[in-house]
Amino acid sequence: QVQLVESGGGLVQAGGSLRLSCAASGRTFSSYAMGWFRQAPGKERQFVAAINWSGGSTYYADSVKGRFAISRDNAKNTVYLQMNSLKPEDTALYYCAATLRAPGSKVAGLYDYWGQGTLVTVSS
Repeated sequence: QVQLVESGGGLVQAGGSLRLSCAASGRTFSSYAMGWFRQAPGKERQFVAAINWSGGSTYYADSVKGRFAISRDNAKNTVYLQMNSLKPEDTALYYCAATLRAPGSKVAGLYDYWGQGTLVTVSS
């Protein structure tokens, strides 16, 4: 079992940057592929980025490609989401998630464990 805790959200002006962190408990973190999803008010949860167990493969939604970067440090049981050139439409609650079943998946239902989320607000 894995417990996930996100941090790093906040209020930022358009064009700014934030780095989200997701700390995982458990000794098997390095076995899991990880993902970041987001959910804006009144909208469905959407895929943002994913990374395989080793960090050697990364995947991005078209809307964030070139602006966001996902990475992980297995020694620290942590996955990161570096967000640059933020836009008001990036405003959402950001969740990290873990899966053993489908590395790189964009499908929320294939992730087994979820954090509580961290709020990112981008002002124009």
